[in-house]
Amino acid sequence: MDNRQQILTRTQCSAMRGIAIIGIFLHNYCHWLGMAVKENEYTFTAGNCRRLLEVMTQPDWNLPVHLLSFFGHYGVPVFLFLSAYGLVMKYENGGNDTITPQTEAPSHGPSAVAFIRYHFLKLFKMMIVGFVAFTMIDAITPGRWHYSAATIVAQIGMFNNLMPDPDHVIWPGPYWFFGLMLQLYVVYRLLLYHRGWKPLLVAVAACWLLQAICSPEGETLNRLRYNCIGGILPFALGLLFARHGRELKRGAWVGLTLASALAVFFFSFNYQLWFWAPLFVCTFTVGFVKLMPKSINDLMAWVGSISAALFVMHPITRKIFIPISRHGDIYAGLLLYIIASVAIAWLCRELMKKIPNPKM
Repeated sequence: MDNRQQILTRTQCSAMRGIAIIGIFLHNYCHWLGMAVKENEYTFTAGNCRRLLEVMTQPDWNLPVHLLSFFGHYGVPVFLFLSAYGLVMKYENGGNDTITPQTEAPSHGPSAVAFIRYHFLKLFKMMIVGFVAFTMIDAITPGRWHYSAATIVAQIGMFNNLMPDPDHVIWPGPYWFFGLMLQLYVVYRLLLYHRGWKPLLVAVAACWLLQAICSPEGETLNRLRYNCIGGILPFALGLLFARHGRELKRGAWVGLTLASALAVFFFSFNYQLWFWAPLFVCTFTVGFVKLMPKSINDLMAWVGSISAALFVMHPITRKIFIPISRHGDIYAGLLLYIIASVAIAWLCRELMKKIPNPKM
């Protein structure tokens, strides 16, 4: 195995997952609070940026909630980056996979049908456990969602991202990620598998242009960003990093990490630069795990080991504990949510181990 294939160790990849899921599941709680500054995730609202600057220049005890609400969704690009990195390591580098065991899939190239079926079932295995549990909790708690047969079938099939008005179709909201990931698996296998860098750059440029010409707060942009067009940039970066990335000296990692952090912050305040912020989120996270001591990475890696279960289960605990924070005890509700989410995710991971893995 050459240096390129060793650039991210299994622990570092797990630590990146841990960082990403911490951002996502805390964001998905904080942004439900009416007082929190809202994020620019699917559309770009300049007023959200102005409000963030206001709370940062006049900070109070709620500042962490505002920051998590505004920036926490950037954990999604990290997951897309790692998914792409793992695909290259598994399917393009002779089975030399630093993320998942080689025994999960053959090292030779699978057919498109076999590849898509395999990854659909992997996503389905994660999604169905949380979806079933959530719908039961949702049905017996205040604010029950009114499902239709079409939206249920769309969630089970993971194509609800394609339906009109996805904001009011996908429930629980974080489950839009399953449809996004399935689309990217299809795109990878049909268009990017064992291809060079030119198709990747064309895909990134085309998807950026489609978004750049949209109204910042329009429904067209909203729908594009719910789908693979909005997620192609960090996914393409993961493919390129796996194929061409190289280890850097510590000083270079320090410089890259600091520059990336600044870029994420400042790019979040301009509509056209905002499209490129996910790129720097990914480079920041890579640099962070490269620089952190082993003890921190090991802790983050443990969180990463339950990240899939934490992702599918946290909408349940949010629905239960969010009223506490909404009634004024913000951090009491948040702390109970964190404790319950981690505990249930650990139990869910053990349950998911009992479900047979799909085979290629």
